[in-house]
Amino acid sequence: MIKGLNKEQVEKSRQLYGDNVIHEAEAETFWDKFKGAFDDPMIKLLLAIAAIMAVMACMGYAEFGELIGIAISVLLVTGISAKTEIASDNEYRKLKDSTKKDVCKVHRDGKVVEIEVNELVVGDMVILQSGDKIPADGYLYEGDLRVDNSALNGEAEECKKIAVDDPKAYKEVAMTADVTGDTFVDSHSLFRGAVVFNGEGVMEVTKVGMKTMMGAMAEDMADDEVESPLKVKLTKLAEQISMFGYIGSVVIALALLGHKVIVAGGFSDYFASGGVLIFKDVLEAIMLAVVIVVMAVPEGLPLMIAIVLMRNTSKMLQNNVLVRKPIGIETAGSLNILFSDKTGTITKGQLEVVEFFDGNLKDTYKDGSKVKDMMKLCIGKNTGAMFDAEGRVIGGNATDKALLNFLTQREMEKLTNLEVEKSQGFNSANKYSASQLNGRTVYKGAPESLLAKATKMLDENGNVVAINKDKINAKIDELAVRAMRVLSFAYSESKLVEDKLPEDLVIVGFVGIRDDVRVEAKQAIEEVQNAGVQVVMITGDRKETAVAIAKEAGLLRANTDVALTSEELNKMSDEEVKAIIPNLRVIARALPTDKSRMVRLAQELNLVCGMTGDGVNDAPALKRADVGFAMGSGTDVAKEAGSIVILDDNFKSIENAILYGRTIYNNILKFIKFQLTINVAAVAVCAISPFFGIEEPLKITHILWINLVMDGLGALALGSEPALKTYMKEAPKSRTQSIVSRTMMNQIVFAGIWVTILSFLFLKLPFFTEMFTNTEEHMTAYFSMFVLCAVFNGFNVRSTSTNIFEHINENMSFLKVMGIIVVVQVVLTVIGGEVFSCTPITPSHWLVIILMALTIIPVDMIRKVIFNSIKKENVKEQVVEAA
Repeated sequence: MIKGLNKEQVEKSRQLYGDNVIHEAEAETFWDKFKGAFDDPMIKLLLAIAAIMAVMACMGYAEFGELIGIAISVLLVTGISAKTEIASDNEYRKLKDSTKKDVCKVHRDGKVVEIEVNELVVGDMVILQSGDKIPADGYLYEGDLRVDNSALNGEAEECKKIAVDDPKAYKEVAMTADVTGDTFVDSHSLFRGAVVFNGEGVMEVTKVGMKTMMGAMAEDMADDEVESPLKVKLTKLAEQISMFGYIGSVVIALALLGHKVIVAGGFSDYFASGGVLIFKDVLEAIMLAVVIVVMAVPEGLPLMIAIVLMRNTSKMLQNNVLVRKPIGIETAGSLNILFSDKTGTITKGQLEVVEFFDGNLKDTYKDGSKVKDMMKLCIGKNTGAMFDAEGRVIGGNATDKALLNFLTQREMEKLTNLEVEKSQGFNSANKYSASQLNGRTVYKGAPESLLAKATKMLDENGNVVAINKDKINAKIDELAVRAMRVLSFAYSESKLVEDKLPEDLVIVGFVGIRDDVRVEAKQAIEEVQNAGVQVVMITGDRKETAVAIAKEAGLLRANTDVALTSEELNKMSDEEVKAIIPNLRVIARALPTDKSRMVRLAQELNLVCGMTGDGVNDAPALKRADVGFAMGSGTDVAKEAGSIVILDDNFKSIENAILYGRTIYNNILKFIKFQLTINVAAVAVCAISPFFGIEEPLKITHILWINLVMDGLGALALGSEPALKTYMKEAPKSRTQSIVSRTMMNQIVFAGIWVTILSFLFLKLPFFTEMFTNTEEHMTAYFSMFVLCAVFNGFNVRSTSTNIFEHINENMSFLKVMGIIVVVQVVLTVIGGEVFSCTPITPSHWLVIILMALTIIPVDMIRKVIFNSIKKENVKEQVVEAA
């Protein structure tokens, strides 16, 4: 009799070997996230400008208010970014805390008690039954089990485990393996995370917590995470803007000094004017350079990204996608290749009866038929599964559960009064199980076992007739190609004889069982493939099964598509694997190391790589991938490693994540066009105006209002643009592809030039200068016109078509925010005073300003018509050339 450990032994073991907790990465605090946000390239650029402004302010050539404005923008951005990440992390912690803690049954002090898994210690004797999750590492002390190790190694098939003959000798061998650093795996060893398919037994715990195989794999995630594609692109954009701003500011500052030299009559006359005047001119040139740099840098861009990510994490949660790391949403939209698990993601994750046929290959499983009545007995009275009080199927192995769901609870309840007189369990030698009922015996087993003995079958009318085995075997072969496992059912009027089939065996029927492909997953895979994302299924199944599932899911379609086993893959060099990656669709019999290797090789090909997973074995690959999709039903270690948690384990939700990622990316592009257009115009105006005798057409406070406050509101407006299905028809973005494309640059420069032309017309034409009573009114009006140009340009950047109100009903907040900007601008002219260098202007002035600013809409429409026509012609030429 097993007594187990007593209380003192438990405490002693815990002190010696530790607890059974898999320690997670410590949650980052708001302060940690806040500090981390300063690594953003745009934030660094803003800080550099702030440093320049601080020096200028100390010298009396800049306002401290300007410095404060930049500081506020930096704090807003970093604060919102940190808050977004903390909120996402808190959602994950809440989800985890709400999950019921795993428990197990243990022998302690001569009694069987139920304790939480975390309380286990080395030496505990744990009772294991069908459906139990193995709570620690150890060996089978007594009993006979079949386990599923897929959470650890991806292997989906049942693994047989038998009890040791000599526990003491076995433990000595295992300890020797530990000393040499080997993992001791044999037919007795059990590992945390595996699930008992069938059987009962008692295991002795030999390793707990971080010393288990699961714990060791949890630690195998120390590699630095790769930079997200967005971060790479923003870094490049920041470098380009910096170069443009710094070089442009120096060139223009030197040009201004050169202009003053020419006006003075040459170098000799200029230097003769005195050192004080020269020093003043140099400082004026430096101040102009600083203004240009401030205008060039899109201060609102980091704020916009933070706001967009924050707003979309809640939307994603409603679609069963929990975003743990907000940057993961955008990365999902940039995916080039996605390595996906099969079980539970592409398939339903549970065995189901998907087909029934009798000996004549007909579906005769109908109410009132003798075939159905006999099938109910063969299934309902010959199973280890049962329905619980809530109607769920519990107990038994996966096959028993599938059959009982096929039978239904109502049918099972009708059989409760029928007692089993004698039974025989399934064994690997006979490959069948049987139950005796009132002298009659019903059988369930492998077709080859029952068909070998049977000569008769039930037809659709309930008559016992001769059987055609060739026809049945052909059908079974056909279902095998479709990855179905076939079970046969029979009965005999004879009593049960152990390990011996009777001579009067009559075949009742057959069922095809399979973990079926999700209907919505098949459609989602097609959508994702049409979006240019290559999907590769990774599974522990046999190659034949994997290929059958892949064909049905739409993964294997062309003759060039490749399916490989882990063994075949590992015989190939890295360069050989890279060569076949574009055609790779299936990896069968996959090992944990295959996933990490494939992620690494895909990234070396400059592909943005996604990985799905649920087991501890998946964690290193999830962490290494550009975006890791952890399954909601998976292990905590996998969820910690992933950047996105798919709560319903459904490929459809992965498709949603990709769509939202692309939506966010496109909304960011819209905002960049919105902001850089104004930045280009402002730089041009500020750079050219001194040569026309106009000093500071836009003050620093105007610049900060345009670049930060107005663009912050613009971020709210454009960040809420709807998710359009058309985004799934776009090609994925390369990791190194510039975030500002040629088409975007075309729109930015074109609109920027138009605003610059409008600016100088408004500033220099007598019609406009004579309209105002003084310079203050004129400059206030110009500042307002500049802001309204930005507002109306916001309508232009929403769509690539000439319909500026396209999908506006799905983002009414855009109209509200743009309206708020206009109202605030009007108020600013009234109460802005000296701080914003503003003065009130008349309604007639506002009418002129609005009409001038509105011209940016028809001008951009003309540009769209011209360039869209050119684009269509280019596409036609490419089609003709391809033909």
